[in-house]
Amino acid sequence: MRRCAPRIARLAYYPVKGCAAVHATTAAVTPAGITHDRAFLVVDGKGVYRTQRRHPQLALVAPEISSDGSSMTLRHPDLEPLHLPVDRSGPRRPVDLFGEPFQGIDQGSVVGEWLSEAVGETSRLVRVPPDHRRVTDGLTPGTSGYADSSAVHILSKASLDLLNERLRADGHPAVPMERFRPNIVVDGWEQPHTEDLVRRVTVGGSELGYAKPALRCVVTTVDQRSAHRTGPEPLRALARYRRTEGGLAFGAKFAVVRPGAVSVGDAVTVTRWGASEM
Repeated sequence: MRRCAPRIARLAYYPVKGCAAVHATTAAVTPAGITHDRAFLVVDGKGVYRTQRRHPQLALVAPEISSDGSSMTLRHPDLEPLHLPVDRSGPRRPVDLFGEPFQGIDQGSVVGEWLSEAVGETSRLVRVPPDHRRVTDGLTPGTSGYADSSAVHILSKASLDLLNERLRADGHPAVPMERFRPNIVVDGWEQPHTEDLVRRVTVGGSELGYAKPALRCVVTTVDQRSAHRTGPEPLRALARYRRTEGGLAFGAKFAVVRPGAVSVGDAVTVTRWGASEM
């Protein structure tokens, strides 16, 4: 039987960090990742970031952003949809993202009140300024918006299949790919965790460079459709075979070496391999 060549099986971006994904069939990869990915951030009244780590209810906020980024719609199952123009030139405010100081353009009191109701605590929405300058770390340095670190998160279907085999063997239900919030899902790599070994890869019209493993946190225990925490899995299962010095690794982070267009079905071609950090 002929084996399938590695390809993009799924593309996703997250306009508002911590909120629901937008799934795409085609997208542009910029130096900061897929266009609009983590371009917005929910913060508290002091500008401190909010994520699903402490506010899983963010999963129920579903953003839709226009292709040119000039307008956005926020949806929530218990609230009326909110349509808002995006402010890209207003005054900046200090933003704290994991203790690092950045700037954000506040999107106003109307969306702040809407998000406060959705989250249950006082919240504001900020956008990455046009002159945002952030250097991400790892083997290949790069930049990103309000992502945790590097611009692009890749996870293979084979890696998730192995995890779900282990979960089922222990009597637990399988978990969906959305728990891990990747940008690019690769199908066709036969061996689980092949993404750990990639150092340079062409994905569609873009080229990516490996930065570091993707370390997992409590967000993986949040059902992305209900915003409920489901218990210790899949973290407990990962702890048995994916523990590194820094934490539990599952997937890999990449910096953008060459921007370009990507589409579901595009070839994923590794041009340089390395050793696993596991």
